[in-house]
Amino acid sequence: MSAIEIEHDPKPELLEKLEVKSWPIWSKEASEFPWFYDEPETCYLLEGEVVVTPEGGEPVTIEQGDFVTFPAGMACDWKILKAVKKHYSFG
Repeated sequence: MSAIEIEHDPKPELLEKLEVKSWPIWSKEASEFPWFYDEPETCYLLEGEVVVTPEGGEPVTIEQGDFVTFPAGMACDWKILKAVKKHYSFG
C-alpha cells in the first residue's frame, strides 16, 4: 500500500484542471475517529488542521491549502485539531 501524498499549496492550474471547485464539500468539527479507505480519495483542504495516523505508520499533519491523496486499503485514525472543510473526490 502506498503512503499519504501531500502537495502543499498546489498550483492553481492543477486545481482548475481537476475541477476541484466542482467536487463535493465535507465539513467536520474538532473530533477523533477511525477511518478506512475502500477506494482512493483526493481532497483539497479549504479550512482546518488534521493529524492522520495510518495503521502502523507515522502521523501526518494536513493543513489548509494542502492537496492530499489517500490510498485505497488504508486504515487510519483522524484527529481533527481545527474544524475541517474540504473538497473531495473518490476513485
